Order: sequence, then structure tokens, then C-alpha cells
Amino acid sequence: MDNIEKLIAEHAFFKGLDPKYLKLLAKCATIEQFDAEDIIYREGKPAKGFYLVLQGRIGKEVNVPHRGPITVQTIEEGGVAGWCWLVPPHNNCFTARAYEKTKTVTMDGECVREKCLEDQLLGYEFYKRFTNVIIAQLQATKLQLMDIYAVQS
Repeated sequence: MDNIEKLIAEHAFFKGLDPKYLKLLAKCATIEQFDAEDIIYREGKPAKGFYLVLQGRIGKEVNVPHRGPITVQTIEEGGVAGWCWLVPPHNNCFTARAYEKTKTVTMDGECVREKCLEDQLLGYEFYKRFTNVIIAQLQATKLQLMDIYAVQS
């Protein structure tokens, strides 16, 4: 098993996935490193894929007029950043910023979508897994927004 396939297999998001899919998905993956304050993806821009966080922390931000960016969630080691690549029109819903030196396995969304179309069981598996990610991230965003508005009152 090559290094990238091993990293994918060990990540919590892919736990229990059939090894034949891990080999297939490794072809869609690259390893990236970001320095603190690097923008990983920007709200409103095309969503190119998703990021398995291996080391570091990523903040998800929304830009609030007359206030600037507000962090609505922090994604740490073992987490997943980016899900808008999965849903048309494939534009990012948030801005993601590295809070510290961060290492990811970056999955090319177009490549993964093609693999999911070719194998509907893989596609179903992705939708199940990303539904959990989306729900968890929406709940975290809700809690963060409640904290922000509680401070203002």
C-alpha cells in the first residue's frame, strides 16, 4: 500500500471503507501543506474538493458585512473540511483558513464524483459519510453562532 493510500485508510472519514475503494480514491488524492493564515478555499469560489486534516487546524469563516470574517467552526486533526464540491453548483459555502501549519490529504472533487458515478455503491457510501459531516458541521456552526450572538446581547 503506497503512502497516500495508507493515509486515507487511516483517516477517520474512510474507516471501514472497502480496500478496493481506498486504492481507487488514492488516485484522486494529493498531500498538501499550508502555513498559518493561508487561505485553503474561499467562499463563493469553485469548490475543487475536500480536505482530510492530518495535522493542524482549519477555521471555517463567513464574511459578515461591516464586520469582516467570523469563524463558525474549527476543524482539527482527523476532521474533514469542504463538502460543497459534492453539491451543484459546486461553489464553496465558507472560506477555510489554516490556523497553524496544516497538512492535508486533498481529494479532487471532480475525480471523486467520477468514481462515484462509475460505482453507485461508492457514491452511496460517500453520500452517507458526507451527510454525517454536513450535519456535524451545521450543528457546530449553530453553536458557534449562538455563542457569537450571546456575547453581543
